[in-house]
This record gives sequence, structure tokens and C-alpha cells, in this order.
Amino acid sequence: MTSLDRRLPPGFLEEALRADARAGLTAEPKSLPPKWFYDAQGSALFDKITELPEYYPTNAEREILRATAGPLAARTRARTLIELGSGSSDKTRLLLAALRAEGTLACYVPVDVSEPALVAAGQALSAEHPGLDVRAVVSDFEERLGFPADGEAPAPRLVAFLGSTIGNLEPVQRAAFLSRVRAQLRPGDFFLLGTDLVKDPATLVAAYDDASGVTAAFNKNVLAVLNAELGADFDLDAFEHVAVWNAEAEWIEMRLRSRAAQTVRLPGIGLTVAFGDGEEMRTEVSAKFRREGVTAELAAAGFAMRSWWTDAAAQFGLSLSVPA
Repeated sequence: MTSLDRRLPPGFLEEALRADARAGLTAEPKSLPPKWFYDAQGSALFDKITELPEYYPTNAEREILRATAGPLAARTRARTLIELGSGSSDKTRLLLAALRAEGTLACYVPVDVSEPALVAAGQALSAEHPGLDVRAVVSDFEERLGFPADGEAPAPRLVAFLGSTIGNLEPVQRAAFLSRVRAQLRPGDFFLLGTDLVKDPATLVAAYDDASGVTAAFNKNVLAVLNAELGADFDLDAFEHVAVWNAEAEWIEMRLRSRAAQTVRLPGIGLTVAFGDGEEMRTEVSAKFRREGVTAELAAAGFAMRSWWTDAAAQFGLSLSVPA
């Protein structure tokens, strides 16, 4: 059985895009939030990125889940799995299968801002797991977590935030997000968090600047979104993709660099923006973590880490925590 719960008020995403575009394009330096990459085209490009030889995080996390899904299911005996930023729910299938084999899982709650992705994933999972109650929630986890209210989904609950999506949040945003998640958990619940780990800069930069140019197209797609939604006149060929390692912050920055001095108009928000020749606009940060840092950030939000796993190459970390 699949249901769809739209938690966002009418016009929320459209207004959020207008606000983010106005704030980011008038800031110094300019920036745009990475969540606006993900229209249908952007989501398809990201799926291609996860298959690239340079992009290790997806395979590394899947390797960990293959090894740990069974023990995780036995440890948590979760009756409800809540996944934040679920997308296509691809890697989650390993958790779902293990929890179903354990005989405990009754309800899966995928939460994502993309309704088409939720509908497609929900239909597929309902077919794969007859009898599983799939309650898809359209929500923006940065604003509204989309958790079922107390009593609406059986406990204990396992909340999963995979793919190192948490790395797209800056430290203050991460602290606020983790605190909101902690406030929703009850004794007996668990929190499963995926974190990409610090490693040599060459490997990191290659993962965000692949030789075939898929990531470059993904990065420029945010401009296509502004063109489509705000009537902007960005020339995508007038910008080039840049990925750099910020050693001090320990994160990758994706940027778009203007190839020439140019002016862009965004009639949807009544804005005209000048770009200098070589001016860069940040479109994403992707923080990389160390175990001690993850432990400390979780503890500051009121979690106690109980387990930590990495893949064989120690490129990615998966942690299981409980409310402290």
C-alpha cells in the first residue's frame, strides 16, 4: 500500500526558489543552494554521476550496507524506516530487505522534495514488498522533517540519512538539522547517518570533476532551472564548472565561473545581475568528515554513537546512533 502526504504548502518551492535566487545572486560572493540542481534533468544527471568510475561515495556506502544491513536489522528491529532525502530509494533496498527478513518492518516513510521521485520509488517498493505500508512524504527536510506524528507509525523507528547529503550543509546548518532530528526521536529509536570521509585531495576533486563532464552538466543545470522557473537568460555555455578542495574547511566546493563579463536578467524576480570576467559563484559545498568530528557533532545534538563502519578502503563512514 502506498500513500502520498504533501507537507509543503501550495507555492512553497516556487517561493523558496525566488528567495534563494534573490539572496544568493545579490550576495558577495554569489551562491546558490545545491537543492535547486534537482529537477528531472538534474536528478537524471546525478544518477549518471553515481555510476562514474571517479565517483566513489555511492559504491562505498553500498558496500557498507551490504555488509551491515543484516546486523543493523537485528540490532534495531525497526518497525518503521524513515528516510530523509530518499530520492530513488536505491541503496535503501538493502535495508528494507534486511528489515523485512528480520520480520519487523511494517512501514517505510520516504521523505523527499521531489514528488515524481517519491511516486516512482513508492510504486516500485510496494510491488517488491507486498504488504509494506509505504507512506511517501513530500517535504523539504531543511524546513520540515516530515516525520509521522507520534502514534502514526509503529515504534521503534530507524531514521536514515544516507549518501553524505549532510555534507551539503554548513556547520551551523548541520547542528540545527541534527538537533531537529534528535527532537523527533524517542527512546528505542535509531539514527543512521552516511558521511563521506576526508581523503587525498586528488581523489576528492576527481569525484566532483569527472573526465566525461557529467558533473559539469549537473552543476550548470542549476542555471537551466533558473531559466525555466524564473524566465532567466543564463547562457550555460558562458559558464564553466569548477571543483576545488578547501583544506581549511575540509570540503569540496563546486562553483560556476563566468567566462566573460556578462549581464543576466531574471524577470521572475525582477533582478538583473552582473558577472565579471572570471567571477565564480558557489553552487555546492560537500563537507568531508573524520570519525571524531562526526561523533562530536552527533553528541552536541544529543546523540550517542553506538556503531561505526567504513568500506574496505575507508572512504566512507556509516554511523548508528541513539538518543543520548
